[in-house]
Amino acid sequence: MAEEIEEIRRQKLEELRNRDATESDEEPAQSPSQPIRVDGKAELTDVVSDHDVVLVDFYADWCGPCQMLEPVVESIAAETDAVVAKVDVDANQGLAAEHSVRGVPTLLVFAEGQAVERLVGMQDESRLRSVIEAHA
Repeated sequence: MAEEIEEIRRQKLEELRNRDATESDEEPAQSPSQPIRVDGKAELTDVVSDHDVVLVDFYADWCGPCQMLEPVVESIAAETDAVVAKVDVDANQGLAAEHSVRGVPTLLVFAEGQAVERLVGMQDESRLRSVIEAHA
């Protein structure tokens, strides 16, 4: 019995090693087609550093314009190469303060790890697309 368990462990370890080697040879991951919920500075830093263009939507659940903007950012996530990250300002007050978010919705565009655009208030989809395309 112990020999069978050891053999299974050995096989699983070999599978993991092979999978890791295969994954490192693959193309970089495509942009998610849904917005990513970000909770905290470390998560936001990871998302921004892992992707070329990131649209960060600082929002609040109680905010009417934020609710109106939600389908627009979902469309941007689904139809562009930009990654869309959503940050709840009530749950992440320190992160919002760090990025000087004083009102919601506030949208930040990061390109190659740097904040390059700031849009405050309700935005129309064509405006967001043109800002993203300018940095893609």
